[in-house]
Amino acid sequence: MPELPEVEVVRRGLTAHVVGSRMDAVEVLHPRAVRRHLPGGDDLVARLTGLSVTAAQRRGKYLWLEVDPGDLAVVVHLGMSGQMLVQTPDVAREKHLRILAELDSGAELRFVDQRTFGGWALAPLVEVDGTAVPEPVAHIARDPLDPLFDPDVAIAAIRRKQSEVKRVLLDQTVLSGVGNIYADEALWRSRIHGNRPADRLTRPQVRLLLDSVTEVMTEALAQGGTSFDALYVNVNGESGYFDRSLSAYGREDEPCSRCGAPIRREKFMNRSSYTCPRCQPRPRLPR
Repeated sequence: MPELPEVEVVRRGLTAHVVGSRMDAVEVLHPRAVRRHLPGGDDLVARLTGLSVTAAQRRGKYLWLEVDPGDLAVVVHLGMSGQMLVQTPDVAREKHLRILAELDSGAELRFVDQRTFGGWALAPLVEVDGTAVPEPVAHIARDPLDPLFDPDVAIAAIRRKQSEVKRVLLDQTVLSGVGNIYADEALWRSRIHGNRPADRLTRPQVRLLLDSVTEVMTEALAQGGTSFDALYVNVNGESGYFDRSLSAYGREDEPCSRCGAPIRREKFMNRSSYTCPRCQPRPRLPR
């Protein structure tokens, strides 16, 4: 699923091409794309038509469009394959087009979703710690690229957890924006095995880990994010290329670029973790 860098790439594209435009017409082409909007597709169409997009915002992996009036947002769930594309009307409609908004700029905002796990939903904005966020996002922690992110608060929250540190990194209520890819990359850079209990890490270790998270996501963002297939693209349909710079994730049996040991793949929460057995030794569990 897309993580912070991939979502931020989309947000920047929406800011450049959609913010300031009015939605003159909205069309829902698949009911699953609005299943999170409980009043239904007709309600979403009626309420959005004629409204202007005033901002494209993000917290962690969560994306939304603010519209006028300013107490409402379109929460965009990208799911596993959701794309927010900006096209001209002469471009043929995509096979998996789910929602289409005609903009007064002459362009079209298209939500394309092959696997139909994503969608749009309207939600009120609420204030949390001085920041307006959609109600469904109110419980999500700030991410490391947020200007108001407080690393000391995050370090304390991580060290209070008794779970494996990788599981804590994936907990969006503790630290948002990190998924499986960037968790593995940050842990590799920090020389920390993901199975180490978070509460047994020192403050300097956790600070190094947070710095690594910020560093790897900033680098990925500069390269357009990580795209393993054609599903993860920006608003122009272009893929990112940070997958070429990954040091751990997806590199099973390839040599560690730091020590040369073969990268190991291990099962973790119905997915996989990639670690260097030499740089990131497994923790010894107490007997």
